[in-house]
Amino acid sequence: MAKLKLSLACWDYDRTRALADGSVRAEGIDLACLDLPVEETFFRMLRGQEFDCAEMSLSSYVLSLQQKNPPFIAIPVFPSRFFRHSCIFVSARSGIRQPADLAGKRIGVPEYQMTAAVWIRGILADEFGVAPHGPRYLSGGLEETGREEKLKLHLPAKFRVKPIGPRQTLARMLAEGEIDALHSARAPSTLRSRPKAVRRLFEDFAAVELDYFRRTRIFPIMHTVVIRRELYRRHPWVAGSLMKAFAAAQKKTYADLGETAALKAMLPWLVAHVEEARREMGADWWSYGLEANRHVLETFLRYHRAQGLSKRRLAPQDLFAPETFASYRI
Repeated sequence: MAKLKLSLACWDYDRTRALADGSVRAEGIDLACLDLPVEETFFRMLRGQEFDCAEMSLSSYVLSLQQKNPPFIAIPVFPSRFFRHSCIFVSARSGIRQPADLAGKRIGVPEYQMTAAVWIRGILADEFGVAPHGPRYLSGGLEETGREEKLKLHLPAKFRVKPIGPRQTLARMLAEGEIDALHSARAPSTLRSRPKAVRRLFEDFAAVELDYFRRTRIFPIMHTVVIRRELYRRHPWVAGSLMKAFAAAQKKTYADLGETAALKAMLPWLVAHVEEARREMGADWWSYGLEANRHVLETFLRYHRAQGLSKRRLAPQDLFAPETFASYRI
């Protein structure tokens, strides 16, 4: 039987590289991998469904499930995870010294619905009492003008979100004090070019994030992998086949990170980093699968609903193809 030819758009991660170079193959699938920046992948998949499978913002995917005919279904694979305390930036002109000072301030965000911003707002609410509806949000391009929300939002009136001007960028506005703070997955260029004007809220962010993980056991999920639902309906076996392939590719990366004969990544203290990750987070610190991540997903879905993005509170199992929930035993 001929293999099913499918396209997969995903950034060039170490944990997915084996799929791109062909050293791991999905059973029954001839996979054409496209190495694209995440913003381009999300834009093209959400606007035009251009790929059969794609990496996708977790928040955008949850939003897509609220459409009359949801266009995608996901598998519990998470190519991107990231602690986001490092992604809160403040203007020197804002007077912000601690998280509680963000209440009522003007906060820039590339897109209100982006996953990083959902996590940041949720963490600020849970950990520091900053209500998500308190600040005023200004959305737009971080470095380029003209960025818009990829999906149309219908927020309750208490959430104040408006676009910045057609010639403005968030990075420049932060440095000039036109916004007080910024929630952004990417660091603004002005953090380096104007260090006296822009800084991180949490300067010692690694220590703050480690403390957060120790208390919550949450390693925030940013992206998942989606399949066009029309394709999944015709070939439901694709979900399980892709799940196995992503897991096999990740297993190769775990092995590479554990290699001590020579360093496969350009980090001088890679061995120490890996040993610390295992000690603090366990051997499978970047886990895939529903049950291993249920508490993380439940937290995110609670945030998504509390921030006016979900019409109803979803459960983690509502997100994924049921074929991926369990595997056979011998």
